[in-house]
Amino acid sequence: MKPKVYITRKIPNEALEKIKETCEVTMWNEEDQPVPREVLKKEIVDVDGIYCLLTESIDEELLSLAKNLKVISNMAVGYNNIDVQAATEKGVMVTNTPGVLTETTADLTFALLMATARRLIESSDYLRDGKWQTWSPMQLTGQDIYGATLGNIGLGRIGEAVARRANGFGMNVLYHNRSRKIEAEQEFDLTFVDKETLLKESDYVVVLTPYSPETHNLIDTLELELMKNTAVLINTSRGGIVNEDALYQALKEEKIWAAGLDVFEDEPVSLDHPLLTLPNVVVLPHIGSASKKTRTKMANMAAEHLLHALQGKKPTYLVNEIDIN
Repeated sequence: MKPKVYITRKIPNEALEKIKETCEVTMWNEEDQPVPREVLKKEIVDVDGIYCLLTESIDEELLSLAKNLKVISNMAVGYNNIDVQAATEKGVMVTNTPGVLTETTADLTFALLMATARRLIESSDYLRDGKWQTWSPMQLTGQDIYGATLGNIGLGRIGEAVARRANGFGMNVLYHNRSRKIEAEQEFDLTFVDKETLLKESDYVVVLTPYSPETHNLIDTLELELMKNTAVLINTSRGGIVNEDALYQALKEEKIWAAGLDVFEDEPVSLDHPLLTLPNVVVLPHIGSASKKTRTKMANMAAEHLLHALQGKKPTYLVNEIDIN
């Protein structure tokens, strides 16, 4: 008998067909809408595997309903949408898809930094709204990037990839991380500093740390007050790491110059969110890994993890320690 799998969103056909070869598959077919919780509560009861995205909360309540579940394959790097402890206690493997999206997310991070620094969205709207009537010396002036100081909070794969791009712009790169990375310092000409020094000296502060209870509101009122009033804050990691209320106040009071955000604590973000009212905030709908090539690779990796787990093998990226023997 084929193992039963539930897929919570439409995924690329290549990955879907791979799963269908050996599994009985049911998939939520509303591409732009997450699966309703009541549907997921019904589907999780008898399946052997769940293939999900960050949009689904696989919590203790849902897991308690599962009778045969062996694996939750998350098509994402982050996995705070899954109660890993509850899954572990139930003997359910949890997997994620790191590595494959490193360069794509670094591209987006640097693009967001540049768009924010040079006021690209604001300038495009200025033209489209018919406001461009003449040229003047200080019209829509932004911040220089070449030769500026970049501060990376977090130096994982994406942090190193962003540092590599910063080297090409002649930037002075500082970083703060849980531990020093001597080899990366030598390769990318990085300087390890404490968080306070990074915030005080950086022209661009880029948040690249994973989300955890310890990093919730890592950038709050105190941290924003340490930054230069000409500084730009970029967050392409996860929502909740930057306190959005504190960021709004810092921008309104001109304590920092601008912000670029690809992530929010509550997603999708409400259109009445205060940050969306500010012209010096560039916002994106969580598209850090959104290239066709990368998303297809992520889908295939998540499919492989799912299948390996259902075959009694250890997936390449297993989040929790589970005895699979």
